Amino acid sequence: MSDKPYRSMESPDIGTQSNTGYIWLAYSIFFFIDPILSHSRRLWVESGVIYAIFLLTYVGYMKARTLSQRRWLAVAFYVLGLASLPFNGGGTSFFIYSAAFLPFIVSSVPILITVLFAQAAGLLLEGLLLHINHLALVLTAFVMAIIGASNFFIARQKRADIKLRMAHEEIEQLAAVAERERIARDLHDVLGHTLSVIVLKSELAGRLIERDPQRAAQEIADVERTARTALSDVRQAIGGYRSQGLPAEMELARNTLQAAGVSFACESALPQLRAEEETVLCLALREAVTNIVRHAQATHCRMRFTASSDDYHSILITDNGAHATLQEGNGLRGMRERIQSLGGRLSITANPGVTLLIELPQTNSGHMKGPCVAL
Repeated sequence: MSDKPYRSMESPDIGTQSNTGYIWLAYSIFFFIDPILSHSRRLWVESGVIYAIFLLTYVGYMKARTLSQRRWLAVAFYVLGLASLPFNGGGTSFFIYSAAFLPFIVSSVPILITVLFAQAAGLLLEGLLLHINHLALVLTAFVMAIIGASNFFIARQKRADIKLRMAHEEIEQLAAVAERERIARDLHDVLGHTLSVIVLKSELAGRLIERDPQRAAQEIADVERTARTALSDVRQAIGGYRSQGLPAEMELARNTLQAAGVSFACESALPQLRAEEETVLCLALREAVTNIVRHAQATHCRMRFTASSDDYHSILITDNGAHATLQEGNGLRGMRERIQSLGGRLSITANPGVTLLIELPQTNSGHMKGPCVAL
């Protein structure tokens, strides 16, 4: 077990480290059912010692910063269950905690299934050796399997969310660096010669101002014109990235999908759209890519732009993922509202991957920008 930081692309930090994680301690109340019913002082003392160790283990798990620490603490929950089961039937709750935490520290499905099976087998074996209620042990093993399976899907969703966020952060950082380099390069090219001309003409005007005032005035006028041209060039250089629109969004989509291991292909030319239409399409593309990375488990995504027979731009986005039951959340609802505000239409189908069809009314500027090839 490595001791690398818990937050990484391979093993993202999906454990609950906030105070809300302590709410699950409420389930440990079942550990005190036997002492309450037995009225045995010795049982209370033994259970108290075990429970104190459990609390320390739980707090340690919540504050742990590495996978190695959390894995060992998850093992500690299981060991506490084995140690307390012979004298307190409520010790089965510690097995539940161990099974509940496993999906958050083990990302491999085969390993997770193997460990859950081994834990259930160890529980049943101890029950057989100590002649503990077999029905209760089988029920506990069943609950372990149910909780482990359900938490696996939650853990997978959190891993996808963190992976997407990290991909966006990395892309934004790379884009910022590339933009700074572009601006620096453009400013050097734009201003290098222009500022040299301004300096030379200013010096010349200074030398001519007494002996040839008319010539000096001409040089100062040239300095003003050159400075105004330079100012316009600087504004264009700084604003260049913001004006890229749909091509820039397509490149962002490619980078995001590539970071998630999904290939991306655009099978047609990009349409020429009005500014508001292009903005809506960029936002829709971003939402579609986010859903593919978070929910689809896809390996390929395709996009195609066509013109429908009833004068609509048709934008088709498909993936080969295995989506869960489609539910229209805030993202898809916002996408639909923006599209409908332009008189467009949105339809979503799943068979088995998801197909997203966006249709926007054509305008007079509805010709193609240029080729869009597989990315």
